[in-house]
Amino acid sequence: MTELARKALLPAGLQDVLPGTAAREAEIREKLMASLAHAGYDRVKTPLVEFEESLLEGAAPELATQTFRLMDPESSRMMGVRSDMTPQVGRIAATRLGDAPRPLRLSYSGDVLRIKGSHLRPERQFAQVGAELIGVSSAAADTEIVLLALEALESIGLADVSVDLNLPTLPVRLFDAFGVSRDDREALTEALERRDVAALRALDGKVTDVLVALLEAAGPATTALPKLKKLELPLGASEELYRLIDVAERVLASDLDAALTIDPVEMAGFRYQTGVSFTLFARNVRGEIGRGGRYRAGGASGEAATGMSLYMDSILRGLPDAEPLSRVYLPLGTPQREARQLRAEGHYTVAALEGAAEAKTEDAARIEARRMGCDFIYLGGQVVPLNA
Repeated sequence: MTELARKALLPAGLQDVLPGTAAREAEIREKLMASLAHAGYDRVKTPLVEFEESLLEGAAPELATQTFRLMDPESSRMMGVRSDMTPQVGRIAATRLGDAPRPLRLSYSGDVLRIKGSHLRPERQFAQVGAELIGVSSAAADTEIVLLALEALESIGLADVSVDLNLPTLPVRLFDAFGVSRDDREALTEALERRDVAALRALDGKVTDVLVALLEAAGPATTALPKLKKLELPLGASEELYRLIDVAERVLASDLDAALTIDPVEMAGFRYQTGVSFTLFARNVRGEIGRGGRYRAGGASGEAATGMSLYMDSILRGLPDAEPLSRVYLPLGTPQREARQLRAEGHYTVAALEGAAEAKTEDAARIEARRMGCDFIYLGGQVVPLNA
């Protein structure tokens, strides 16, 4: 390996974002944030690093294992690099915005860093765009967050989006209602995560029949809803299921164009969710493009909240590449006043510099303009196409 190649080598899961892609990501992020702002979500900005105890308070256990830690030389306390921004927004809501009127609507955008990537997302650093609705617990709030995500994705032109509605708390409610032992809970949870009906039936008990029925009901909302409405569940579990059905019907009643599926017993990745949750997908995009759901902002004793996060790396894979910018080449000697006027009119300019491939004739200037990737050249006070 050459010395130059060694310098370009980055740790696994980290990458440089080069011209074109970096501009495209910034453009899409701001369009998403604008969509959230138009829906009444106020933007906040959280620190990249903060004290470990506040960063991880109320966070999902898996986030703790994904967090880089370092010692703060100023305070000699342990700090963590954020691996998700939702807990940080919950902290802001509980502290600095504790007296703000509820419901509180906040949005955010920023990069997160994780210790390990996954099979579907090998990237360890990626950008999140998200929103949190804090201080209210209702089907209307759950629905607002789902539709907010869909509207934001619609604003950037992402096609063929689908939503998978989940209820990760439902199996636990059923385990409690049927008095399932700890050992059997673990076995049932593993079987549910594998979608293994045979393994569920092998564990005899009333709860297995209900879990199998819920698994078999999963699918497109239009076919899943009639099946779910026929199920009779114990008190507590039935209330959870009714909430899921209510949210699904509200989403179907909207005018947003997205496929809706329901998987009422999906638990993977929703360990800290406390109610209706969802995952977002797009056709021909590897892995999820976002997820969200109900939780407690600030931990188990915190406020009722629901929110969502969109993942920029996945979203960009589902969008066409941006058209390259058309640039105007400014030959050597172009007055600064005229260059500024061109930029004020919306042109993107590339100016010739003394001592750097000076092009002193018009033909030489055209050659240099093409070399610098320009489509136009400024001649005689006019912007002229290079191919003219």
